[in-house]
Amino acid sequence: MTAKPPNSGSWIREWIETIVVALVLALLIRTFVIQAFYIPSGSMEPTLLVKDRLIVNKFLYKFRDPKRFDIVVFKYPYSREGEPRKDYIKRIIGLPGETVEVKDGVVHIDGRRLSEDHAMNRDSGDFGPYVMPDDGYFMMGDNRPNSSDARYWRVHNLPRKFMIGPALFRFWPLNRLGFLKH
Repeated sequence: MTAKPPNSGSWIREWIETIVVALVLALLIRTFVIQAFYIPSGSMEPTLLVKDRLIVNKFLYKFRDPKRFDIVVFKYPYSREGEPRKDYIKRIIGLPGETVEVKDGVVHIDGRRLSEDHAMNRDSGDFGPYVMPDDGYFMMGDNRPNSSDARYWRVHNLPRKFMIGPALFRFWPLNRLGFLKH
C-alpha cells in the first residue's frame, strides 16, 4: 500500500486560512489592545526623543482612571474643521476638578507646588489659575519651553474621550529599550 500524496489544494487553503487568521488577530490587537507610535517632535525631551518608538496600551483606561504623570497618546481635540486629528503625546499634570497654575515655570495644583521627579526642561512661564472641568486633564510636555501643550490650547484641557492610552514601553532605539517611568 502506498501513501497518498498530500492534496496540494488543502495545503494552499491551510496557508491562506493561517494568514487570514493572523491578519485578523493583528488588526484586533492593534485596534483594541496595543499600538506602536512614533515620536515626531522634541516636546517630551529628555524623557522621549525624536524617533523613539513606543507601545501604547489602548485598553487600560477602560479599567482605571488616568493618573497624574501618566504619559498619554491622544487625538488632539482642537483641530480646525475638516483637518484630521493628529496624535499627540504629553504627560498628565492636572486632574478633573483641580486648579492648575504655573508660576515661574513651577506647577501648582490647588495652590500647592507639584513635586515632579521626572526629568524635564523647565521654562519660566506663567499660566492660570485654571479650574479643570469634570472630564478634563491638563497635559504638558516634559520639554516645557518647546511644547505645544494645554497652556496654549484654545480650551486648556483634554477631554478623556480623546485619550488613546498610556505609553508603556519604548522598543526603539534598542539602546533605550525599556518601560517608561510614570
